[in-house]
Amino acid sequence: MVGGGGGGGEFEVGEVPFNPDGWGPPDSSNLNLNLPVNVPFAPFSRSDKLGRIADWTRTNYNNQNQNRNKNPSDSVFDFSNDDSFPSSGAADDDSSFRLVDGKPPPKPKFGPKWRFQQQRQLPQRRDEEVEAKKREAEKERARRDRHYNNNRSNANNMMRREPLKSSVDIQPEWNMLDQIPFSTFSKLSFSVPEPEDLLLCGGLEFYDRSFDRITPKNERRLERFKNRNFFKVTTTDDPVIRRLASEDKATVFATDTILATLMCAPRSVYSWDIVVQRVGNKLFFDKRDGSQLDLLSVHETSQEPLPEAKDDINSSYSLGVEAAYINQNFSQQVLIRDGKKVAFEEPNPFASEGEEVASVAYRYRRWKLDNDMYLVARCEVQSVVEINNQRSFLTLNALNEFDSKYSGVDWRQKLETQRGAVLATELKNNANKMAKWTAQALLASADMMKLGYVSRVHPRDHFNHVILAVVGYKPREFASQINLNTSNMWGIVKSIVDLCMKLNEGKYVLVKDPAKPQVRIYEVPADAFENDYVEEPLPEDEQVQPPTEDAESAEPNAATNDVEEKEVVAQA
Repeated sequence: MVGGGGGGGEFEVGEVPFNPDGWGPPDSSNLNLNLPVNVPFAPFSRSDKLGRIADWTRTNYNNQNQNRNKNPSDSVFDFSNDDSFPSSGAADDDSSFRLVDGKPPPKPKFGPKWRFQQQRQLPQRRDEEVEAKKREAEKERARRDRHYNNNRSNANNMMRREPLKSSVDIQPEWNMLDQIPFSTFSKLSFSVPEPEDLLLCGGLEFYDRSFDRITPKNERRLERFKNRNFFKVTTTDDPVIRRLASEDKATVFATDTILATLMCAPRSVYSWDIVVQRVGNKLFFDKRDGSQLDLLSVHETSQEPLPEAKDDINSSYSLGVEAAYINQNFSQQVLIRDGKKVAFEEPNPFASEGEEVASVAYRYRRWKLDNDMYLVARCEVQSVVEINNQRSFLTLNALNEFDSKYSGVDWRQKLETQRGAVLATELKNNANKMAKWTAQALLASADMMKLGYVSRVHPRDHFNHVILAVVGYKPREFASQINLNTSNMWGIVKSIVDLCMKLNEGKYVLVKDPAKPQVRIYEVPADAFENDYVEEPLPEDEQVQPPTEDAESAEPNAATNDVEEKEVVAQA
C-alpha cells in the first residue's frame, strides 16, 4: 500500500504477474485476471507505426495477391484481416486511411494566376477571364515575335553589313608612324584659360524669334537660298590665318570644324582624316578638298544600318549631302531679312566684291596651350540677337528626319508632347554630330545654340522639307547634358599637338580607322592631296529622276532641285 497525498487516500496497484520462464508476461491461461482476451496493441495515432506490435510468425500467403501493391515492410503491421478486432468496420476504416499533407500548394513560377485557381466562378466571370487571358497571351506572343524578328534582322544586317571604308585611300608608300586607341583619350584632361579674340570678320543678321513658336501643326516650308554663297575654306588657304602666322601670333593653327572633330573623336564611327603640316616650328591642321568634314553625318551612331548603295536616297553619303544642304538653308531662313546687319572690323575674307554671302561671322581666337605654345582657330557664329540692349551670338544647326522607321520616333507626333524623347533619340543616333556642334559653339563662345527639327515632306522625297520646331540651348548646359567634358576635349587636342610637334618637318595625315576605335598617323609625300579629284555635278539632262511613286509633289522640279542641291554642296 502506498500512501496518497494530503487527502489521505489509498491507491491499489494490483497484482503484477511474474514469468520465471522467459520474457514477457506469463501465459494468460494461468492468470485469474479480469482483462479482455486476444486484443492486440492499438496505437493512439493511425499514422504512427513505430509503436505497433509486429507478428513475425504470421504468414500472408493467402493474401499475396491482395497485398501485391502494398509495401512489404507494412505486412507485419497489417491487422486489417485479424478477427481479434472487436469492430468489423475497423479494417475498412484502416484501409481507407491516407496521410494528408497540410502544407499549401506551391505557387506557379510561370503563367497567369487564373490557371491554378480552383475556385468556382460564375459562367460570365469565367468567360471574361478567358477573354482576358487570350488577349494577354496574344500580346505576349506578339512581343516575343517582334523581339525575335528584331534580333534576327539585326544579326542578319550585321552579317551582311559591309565594312566601312576609309575616308582616304591609304597608299602603299605611306609610312605609318603611330596608332592611338580611343581608350587612351578618355583619360586625358587639360584646362585652358579663357581665349582672346584677335579679329572679327564678316557680318551677321538678326535672328527671327517667330521661329521659336513653330510647331508641327503650323510647320514652315524650308526655303532655298541659291544666291547666297557658303565658304568651307581650310586652314592654310585662309588669308587671315596666313597673316597671323607671318606675325608669329601662335604656333598651332586650325579651324573650329577640325578642332571639334579631334575633340569628339571617341564618339565617331565613320572614318575621317585631317592633314597635318609641320612648317618650321609651326603646326597647321588642314582638311582635304572634298573631305567628309564638309558634310554632316546622319545616323552615324545608330544601331539600325543604312543602305549601302551610294545612289540610294537613304545611304550615308546621300544623307550627308542632304543634311549639309538643309543646314545651310535653315541657317539663312531663320533670320530677319530686312537688310540690317552687324558689321565687324573686316569684311568676309573669302567673298569677292559685290558677292552675296551668307550671314556668318568669323572669330579668330587664341588659346594658351603652354608657356611658349599658342593655338589660333577660326570659329563661326551664324546670327545675333539683342536681349536687354545686349548682343548675343548664336549658332544655327538643323537635325533632319528622313524616315521614322529608322529612328522609331515620328517627329510630327512626338515633338509637341514628348520633345525630350525625340532629343534623346537624336542623341543616341547622332551622338558625334551633336557633340561636334556643341564643341563648335563652345569654341566660338556662343551665347545660344539653336537646333532646328527639319523633316521631309514625304519619306521618299529628299528635295522638299519643312521646319517642325526650333529649340534653343545654352552650350555649357547642353554639353553637361550630353556628357561632353571640356577638360577632356582639350586634353585630346593637347596630346595630339604634343605628338605632332615631335615630328620632323613635312606632311602627315591623321586617319580614323574605319573598323576600329583608333586613329593612325601616316607620313605622306609633300605633294599628297594636291590634285584630289572633286566630283562635278552632272548636267541637267543626265540627272537621275528620283522615285516619285509616293512623292508626286517632287516630280515637276526633281531634276532641277538635284542640280541646285549639288551646287550648294559643291561650293565647299
